[in-house]
This record gives sequence, C-alpha cells and structure tokens, in this order.
Amino acid sequence: MLLYEFARSFLATLDDDSMSASLKPLTADEFLAWERTQELRYEFDGIQPVAMTGGSLAHNRVTTRLTFALVQRVKPPCEPFGPDLKVLTPGRVRYPDATVACADSDDESDLVSPIVVFEVSSPSTVLTDRRVKPVEYAGVPNILVYVILETDRPEMTVRRRSTGWEAETIAGLDADLPLPEIDVTIPLAAIYAR
Repeated sequence: MLLYEFARSFLATLDDDSMSASLKPLTADEFLAWERTQELRYEFDGIQPVAMTGGSLAHNRVTTRLTFALVQRVKPPCEPFGPDLKVLTPGRVRYPDATVACADSDDESDLVSPIVVFEVSSPSTVLTDRRVKPVEYAGVPNILVYVILETDRPEMTVRRRSTGWEAETIAGLDADLPLPEIDVTIPLAAIYAR
C-alpha cells in the first residue's frame, strides 16, 4: 500500500510533458525536490525513493542514548545531529541515525556534511548498513568515520578512512569508542548499560 501511495503521490507531481513511455530512474536532485514536499521521509537508493520505516524500542533506545552521549562530549566547532538530516553520498541520499559535523552549515538546510556517521543496525537494514553504506560513505571525502551500532548487545563496528575502511569491532560494557577525529571517547556503557 505504501508503494502505491508513493507512486500516486510522485506521479501527481509530474506534468504531462514529463511523462514518457517508460519511467526513468530519478536523479538525486529530482528526488530531493520531490522528497521535500512529502510528509513521510524517504531515502534515495540511486534509482527510486525508499520509505523510512519506524524503528523498534531497542533501536530508538540506542539512537537516543548515542545522541545524548554525543551532545555531552562533542565540542565546538563540531556539533552532533540526530536522524532528521540528510547526507548526500555519490548518487544517493541517506538519513543516518546520528552524525557529527565540524563545518558551518546553513541553519535552514536539511543536509549535513558530517565527519562521523552513525547507523544503528536492525534486522531490516543490516545488509545495507554493512555492505552498501560503507562504500557510499567512503565516497564522501569529508566522512572520516562510519560506526555501526548493534541494538541487542554492546557492540560496534568502526570503519575509518585512516585505516582504509577496515572493519574494527569494539564490544563489551567496559569498552570505549575512541573518536580522535573529533577528540571524543564514548564508553559503550553510556549507550548500552541498563
């Protein structure tokens, strides 16, 4: 039903001159223009919009605690952001669960240019988070770190530009996530302890 609603909404935004015998894939700019008029949020996979679904309680808990931990630790000129801002990757548009940006940005913009990107994994996104997004985020020159957080255990996978994006696992409530790129260390207990 959601796909039908999307198609109907998208087609309603097109005039007769823009229709052709076959629908061509959207460009990122076409997607951004369309998505900014929608009530729901969508990511762009390089071809078409993908509806953002609601998260679980566990996913929201990790995202909220992560954002709080970042707000407590990140210092200017850097600034943490939650899941409502878009990140442009080569030909795609993503909504990470959290980011840290260190450059001035337009307060009216819905885009962020982060140094660090965080994704909280879930069963429906795990393959994209682990296989697709690392390549996408590596294609953005200002992104230095990509962190994938698990929802069901105190564990993170960290990929850094400085190590050629090699995966490093940090696990356990007594472990810390060092982020020297933004001069921050986050204890995993701050996110996972209950």
